[in-house]
Amino acid sequence: MERELIEQYASGGDKLSLAIRGLTREDLLSLPDPGAGVGKWSIQQILIHLADAEQVYADRMKWVIAEENPPLPGFDQEKWAAALHYHDQSGEEAVKLIELTRKQMATVLRALPDKVFDRVGQQSERGPVKLSDLLGYVTNHLDHHVKFIHAKRARMGKEMW
Repeated sequence: MERELIEQYASGGDKLSLAIRGLTREDLLSLPDPGAGVGKWSIQQILIHLADAEQVYADRMKWVIAEENPPLPGFDQEKWAAALHYHDQSGEEAVKLIELTRKQMATVLRALPDKVFDRVGQQSERGPVKLSDLLGYVTNHLDHHVKFIHAKRARMGKEMW
């Protein structure tokens, strides 16, 4: 199961890059209508949020791989979005960061023996979390947001297919 999940994780950067292909900076910064049912963040905010989350999850996975029962601090995504100037950053560079992070981490994950995926860290909000759980969370997190990006594109009349 973990081996399939690693490959799904590894392909996430490409999936995200495809999801924003052809969008302008104006498109990325466009806030959705609050009643549209596609979330409150712009695509730009989603991209920067995903890049931040990727770094957090990559660090968490590294801690669990290398340390014995490490603490894994949580973060408040709303505070990060408000404090870290998401609109001033580059969505395209955020996608590249995600692609590179996943490429590097996939190399590490592929080299691990299966038993390492049962190693645990102590997440501040969830308690004990296995490496396999972290990998599943971060993989599903990106997929969840890519669905919203496609929904936002459709609301703009910029569907890909």
